[in-house]
Amino acid sequence: MYLKKICIALAALPGLALAGAQSHPVFDRAIPNIPGKSLIAVEVNYAPGAKSAPHRHSKSAFIYAYVVSGAVRSQVEGQAARVYRAGEGFSELPGEHHLISENASESEPARLLAVFVVDSDDKPLSKPD
Repeated sequence: MYLKKICIALAALPGLALAGAQSHPVFDRAIPNIPGKSLIAVEVNYAPGAKSAPHRHSKSAFIYAYVVSGAVRSQVEGQAARVYRAGEGFSELPGEHHLISENASESEPARLLAVFVVDSDDKPLSKPD
């Protein structure tokens, strides 16, 4: 049930489902030796040319993103935009403003796995601007 709620919250973000990007959680578990923390993994599938709206993640969220297939352009505030290709990854610090998150290709799909280490009660995982 909890995973379903996260999926609904993420899919409802403007720019995700509406612009051709679909996300769904694939793992959610409390970290047993770090009370109050959870590990949540979310798969994001970008259709060709798909974009997510600028957003912020949960204030406690440290995120590691791994490009599974295709190429994803990403930019957090204060850094240059960069294209990450399959097999590459990047991280986001808690509270960073994610300005660009999009498929770098207009013709090929892309897939990203975002792994959150987050306070268990810090919801939602993402909020659009």
